[in-house]
Amino acid sequence: MARDICVLAYSGGLDTSVAIRWIQENYDLDVVAVAIDVGQERQDLDFVRQKALDIGAVESLVKDVREEYVDEFLSKALKANALYENKYPLVSAMSRPIIVKHLVEEAHRCRARYLAHGCTGKGNDQVRFEVGIAALDPDLEVLAPVREWELKTREQEMLYAQERGIPVPTTVDSPYSIDDNLWGRAIECGVLEDPWVEPPADIYTLTSDSRGNSCDNPEYAEISFEQGIPVALDGELCSFHDIIVRMNELAGKHGFGRVDMIENRLIGVKSREIYEVPGALTLITAHKAMEDLCLERQVLHYKLGVEQKWSELVYNGMWFSPLKEALDGFIETTQQLVTGDVRLRFFKGSCVTVGRRSPYSLYDYNLATYDEADNFDHEAAKGFIDLHGLPVRVWARQRRKVGKDGEV
Repeated sequence: MARDICVLAYSGGLDTSVAIRWIQENYDLDVVAVAIDVGQERQDLDFVRQKALDIGAVESLVKDVREEYVDEFLSKALKANALYENKYPLVSAMSRPIIVKHLVEEAHRCRARYLAHGCTGKGNDQVRFEVGIAALDPDLEVLAPVREWELKTREQEMLYAQERGIPVPTTVDSPYSIDDNLWGRAIECGVLEDPWVEPPADIYTLTSDSRGNSCDNPEYAEISFEQGIPVALDGELCSFHDIIVRMNELAGKHGFGRVDMIENRLIGVKSREIYEVPGALTLITAHKAMEDLCLERQVLHYKLGVEQKWSELVYNGMWFSPLKEALDGFIETTQQLVTGDVRLRFFKGSCVTVGRRSPYSLYDYNLATYDEADNFDHEAAKGFIDLHGLPVRVWARQRRKVGKDGEV
């Protein structure tokens, strides 16, 4: 009799490699390993696919979803200027929903009843995986081996693996935990767990040290947008995907895009997180500059609150939720005229907007200037101030009745 199937989100690391055999032994299930390519650096995914088969998976797949990730996920993040706690461009949080989407698709293809992930019981990703899966198919059962097994240390995991012929690292592993995709890198653990310790230089691979790099002269880039999406770089038509890659290189060369923050995890723990996000932060900087020129004041101000809520929802694993979907609709309407060019200057760890233009610009020189071209009606200001301040004037008169005249 054929065993039931469990589709495992497989990375090729020790945890998910051990999970293949652990699921087989503890749940009597066949395992289909699925690795999702969202733009990880320096990872041989063909090797990862074969490794899962060698360990005992009945099927092993690598799915390249980079274009879909950019077009359907990162495009929404950019339009939302998504920064959790106004600092973090949602590197890991952005990749989880597309991974979940494809895991569920594979579960349906295999007629699997179970999905599994390699998340720990102390992080955000377990929430993102399990809530996302429930939103797409609430009848699937989720297994979380790392949260369930009694292998509490890496040494215990390695011993378990060695006893079963599972390949284990033959060199000293990096002390850091790294998660990366097209939108950037997330680095944690090791000495980084002490918030007083300056991050060692060896954790960075996308950004150079702005104090010691060889870029002694500023460098400029011009990014062109159409309806909120980058479509050209320095006048050359490019895909959004290519622009992300090129901005990672350019901004990273100048040392821009490092984030060192104390982050409030969903489960209530504060954690020290390091991010390398040169492309993401560059594009968000440029997109904000484009919106400053093209969005009406009340829309721009209201959108700031929507952006924070959108970022919180995605961070908290609610990509597939009715509120997130509704906010997507609002944000999309704001982008209809966010079209034009932004010029940026990179130098010694900085990325500064130095120019912007748009055929839909709401900036009117004749209203803004103080020279002879000024056509602003200065006399109208007096009546405006009288009406704008009327409620305060009425309030101030009433305060006099209780002896509060002139007091704050």
